[in-house]
Amino acid sequence: MQLEIMPRKKRLPAGRAPLLLLLCQLVRALDVPLDPKLLEDLVQPPTITQQSPKDYIIDPRENIVIQCEAKGKPPPSFSWTRNGTHFDIEKDPLVTMKPGSGTLMINIMSEGKAETYEGVYQCTARNERGAAISNNIVVRPSRSPLWTKEKLEPITLRNGQSLILPCRPPLGLPPPIIFWMDNSFQRLPQSERVSQGLNGDLYFSNVLPEDTREDYICYARFNHTQTIQQKQPISVKVISAKSNRERPPTFLTPEGNASHKEELRGNVLSLECIAEGLPTPIIYWIKEDGTLPINRTFYKNFKKTLQIIQVSEADSGNYQCIAKNPLGAIYHTISVTVKAAPYWIMAPQNLVLSPGEDGRLICRANGNPKPRISWLSNGVPIEIAPDDPSRNIDGDTIIFSNVQERSSAVYQCNASNEYGYLLANAFVNVLAEPPRILTSANTLYQVIADRPALLDCAFFGSPLPTVEWFKGAKGSALREDIYVLHENGTLEIPVAQKDSTGTYTCVARNKLGMAKNEVHLEIKDATRIIKQPEYAVVQRGGTVSFECKVKHDHTLIPTITWLKDNGELPNDGRFTVDKDHLVVADVWDDDGGTYTCVANTTLDNVSASAVLSVVAPTPTPAPTYDVPNPPFDLELTDQLDKSVQLSWTPGNDNNSPITKFIIEYEDAMHEAGLWHHQTEVSGMQTTAHLKLSPYVNYSFRVMAVNSLGRSLPSEASEQYLTKAAEPDTNPTAVEGLGSEPDNLVITWKPLNGFESNGPGLQYKVSWRQKDGDDEWTSVVVANVSKYIVSGTPTFVPYLIKVQALNDVGFAPEPAVVMGHSGEDLPMVAPGNVRVNVVNSTLAEVHWDPVPLKSIRGHLQGYRIYYWKAQSSSKRNRRHLEKKILTFQGSKTHGMLPGLEPFSHYTLNVRVVNGKGEGPASPDRVFNTPEGVPSAPSSLKIVNPTPDSLTLEWDPPSRPNGILTEYTLKYQPINSTHELGPLVDLKIPANKTRWTLKNLNFSTRYKFYFYAQTAAGSGSQITEEAVTNVDEAGIPPPDVGAGKAMASRQVDIATQGWFIGLMCAVALLILILLIVCFIRRNKGGKYPVKEKEDAHADPEIQPMKEDDGTFGEYSDAEDHKPLKKGSRTPSDRTVKKEDSDDSLVDYGEGVNGQFNEDGSFIGQYSGKKEKEPAEGNESSEAPSPVNAMNSFV
Repeated sequence: MQLEIMPRKKRLPAGRAPLLLLLCQLVRALDVPLDPKLLEDLVQPPTITQQSPKDYIIDPRENIVIQCEAKGKPPPSFSWTRNGTHFDIEKDPLVTMKPGSGTLMINIMSEGKAETYEGVYQCTARNERGAAISNNIVVRPSRSPLWTKEKLEPITLRNGQSLILPCRPPLGLPPPIIFWMDNSFQRLPQSERVSQGLNGDLYFSNVLPEDTREDYICYARFNHTQTIQQKQPISVKVISAKSNRERPPTFLTPEGNASHKEELRGNVLSLECIAEGLPTPIIYWIKEDGTLPINRTFYKNFKKTLQIIQVSEADSGNYQCIAKNPLGAIYHTISVTVKAAPYWIMAPQNLVLSPGEDGRLICRANGNPKPRISWLSNGVPIEIAPDDPSRNIDGDTIIFSNVQERSSAVYQCNASNEYGYLLANAFVNVLAEPPRILTSANTLYQVIADRPALLDCAFFGSPLPTVEWFKGAKGSALREDIYVLHENGTLEIPVAQKDSTGTYTCVARNKLGMAKNEVHLEIKDATRIIKQPEYAVVQRGGTVSFECKVKHDHTLIPTITWLKDNGELPNDGRFTVDKDHLVVADVWDDDGGTYTCVANTTLDNVSASAVLSVVAPTPTPAPTYDVPNPPFDLELTDQLDKSVQLSWTPGNDNNSPITKFIIEYEDAMHEAGLWHHQTEVSGMQTTAHLKLSPYVNYSFRVMAVNSLGRSLPSEASEQYLTKAAEPDTNPTAVEGLGSEPDNLVITWKPLNGFESNGPGLQYKVSWRQKDGDDEWTSVVVANVSKYIVSGTPTFVPYLIKVQALNDVGFAPEPAVVMGHSGEDLPMVAPGNVRVNVVNSTLAEVHWDPVPLKSIRGHLQGYRIYYWKAQSSSKRNRRHLEKKILTFQGSKTHGMLPGLEPFSHYTLNVRVVNGKGEGPASPDRVFNTPEGVPSAPSSLKIVNPTPDSLTLEWDPPSRPNGILTEYTLKYQPINSTHELGPLVDLKIPANKTRWTLKNLNFSTRYKFYFYAQTAAGSGSQITEEAVTNVDEAGIPPPDVGAGKAMASRQVDIATQGWFIGLMCAVALLILILLIVCFIRRNKGGKYPVKEKEDAHADPEIQPMKEDDGTFGEYSDAEDHKPLKKGSRTPSDRTVKKEDSDDSLVDYGEGVNGQFNEDGSFIGQYSGKKEKEPAEGNESSEAPSPVNAMNSFV
């Protein structure tokens, strides 16, 4: 037999009967454990109620608490084993057991180490009925080891290559969380191209120039100890390549074409594929022999990680990841096997049996591999436990036959495989108990006529009692043909009638005794609506009334509720509800709808509905609308100490119904002329019951409100002075803070006159030291909100309270707040200051905390003063401005960023409280290593010649170390801005000037210049410059081309051959003119000829009219100034004439040449070559021809 506890039933509505029957069946099928509230006097074997987790990782900085709580009757005693042997806690002074509990508390804060108590613990709870055991609790302290020191070489690679930055964090307990950040503690951005793998490594599918940086830092966060460990920074330099060859994807992880993954049931399955390639590959996932579960599949890390939560054996199979880019695709198959630690199919349940009965404990579990089931009795393997003739073991089931009281015990079922175990305690409690009725005596049940009635008889007994029901004092047992007897003892009357009213008796019997209980049943008349609301049609602006009359049982009190369209009525004064009526005044279109009357009693409810239709009214003259007139005839009645009745007469509503009245008051005693809001009432009311405060001289006024606004205030009522009383409240915002080291300033927010409740308002200020035995010290003050207590010790906690009082009495006892006397500057400096230089710009500072007593105030934090005392390169003593970093709270370490490389720094640390800083710690000196230099301060090109340029520069403003050399790179730039070959030149560090020789004439060069230290190359500075043309303006001819032109600019007009040539030409033209003149004279004059001569175009006539000479020929030897633009400027730039007509325009730029006799050599061309010029030079190419005098 299984012991049953029958639940106590309350009165239920008739419609709940089927639900109750179902509950009854469920209760009957369950083995219900003992209820301690109902059965406190029954013995019960121990039951473990709370225990620490199986894998218990502790914080080595805190005391160890291993939980073990259990219940039982009598209360159980507790014992522990450690690593399989008895753990005698009395022999270890650091270990105590919580009173009334099995929880162990190990005090390692004062002394001892957590590693000492590492091991496997098990708790046993025992009483006279058996012993329950906890799981094996594996206690391990958390660990957050440091990174092993390693030298990380800088990584240099070409643009487009793949890269893996290893993290390899230290093994911690539990494992750390990995993330990558830079020196500024900013997370490094990740994308489809750059991402962090599950192992913590940082993968680059292909690198870009922007990936160049020196501070790739892997961090490991150990959450259990709230610590973060940092790997040494990794430097990556990406060299730009002119052409990046695209390539198909290959996998960076996992390797090969296939791999295997094993996961446990219920865990998260994480599969990862990261590929490299150019362009960046995209990852896709499929399951070869099925589909991915929709609601349990998630993609992480830009789809490189596939996660399936709550994984089960059905998720085993082959998963394929595919990496694609435009050049191809690759595949990797991951074979997944899902194993399972044991999990319950049916855990054993507690058994409560009576002597002589049978029962069974069933323990069924599953797993992969199949778990092994083993039994224990009272914590001892059942094979060696004391024999029990009533017990028979059949695999996962223990069968009990003809149990006796000695058969009571706690059994443990252990299901285990290689992945874990399950342990469940289930007791067998053999009890012999006479019946008990748990339903309260004389319970009254009220039921509506013609509905089911359910009478409860919750019982308990061992063996299981039988239950019978009787009606009346001498009635016979009720038969099941009219009544329904449920197994839980409940009596059901399917259709209750008036004659069902009466007293019913429940009798429970077993072989050990009998118990009975009486309950009472009353049958009530059903509630009915005898006059229902009727359909109504009303004109807009009219009034409508719905009637709802209800008939009910005289012992029940109904409540009538009206609904509109199955919702609450609008919160509008136009709707009024009387006893049997709903009245809607000034009906609007929105008021149309279904109105429902609902009548509720404690046992039943009924409803009836009617529809309201709103139609347009008969046209009438438009009324005038306005705000209401103010109320009048205010009257005060029923004047009591703390209340008064105010009545008034409404003014005209001006064709808009009054929706509400606003009541305001004036306190003529404390705030004369200032009106305050008192309350609001419905527009249907003309009276209001007002609550008042003591010691106030009240006057009231009323304002009416309609849809157009608020009326003017009414005339004020007569004044009414309430009686004084003690204050109701105490001052708020009570604080205690010291302004000096030897005082305590107590402040508060005083009560206003309205809150004083009477004359003579004062404050009783009380204080005493929190940690002392002193009595309260009190003082009474008035008209202040501050009191200063002098002569206090420095920074001591005080308990403070401020109580209001007046001439009538005291306010209620005030709340006690805690404050502190004044702070003083800290007395002690932080000790053991250590500096760890992380890199050339970052240092980490550690210090020991200052004892709390010496802080003498609220700890604000620690402040580091640091300054650059001298330059390690120049060694010149020059103190710079001190820098300050403050670290809030009780931190004992901090980072100093932004340091200058290769510098000598000094620092000290001070503790800070609310008063200020304490003394400085002894100065600590540290040096930062060399860094790369800044760019040279300047770069100038001076003294250009046709084949050389001289460079002058200033060293870097921040060398950040000892300069080793300069690097100069330069290359020519042609007329189409294409770059020529790059020349690399190393220059000693002590030089600030360098001349480059053997350069090409009239050529633009681009220079790249930077300095170097032992740490590497610094930023570069660039400049461009042009070599000069040959001094004659014409480049020198090739070898064998003849003698070079004059070294200075030559005026061709002064050359003899040019003068001879010009004279010959002039003579030839003169002869031609004479011939033409003779021929004209011989031919005579004709009218047409005269007309042609008269209209000849002056621009095509070869001679001037005045002197018959050629136009503007100029001899250079006359030293006359050339026409504007024809003279070579001082900067050797030739500017063109307005006509742009010169011999050079028909040659090939500066390549056009003259023979020694002055004839032009070169191919005729209309092309004009324009070369870039330097400084103020013209945009035209320099040419010696422009320097000649020419014909215009």
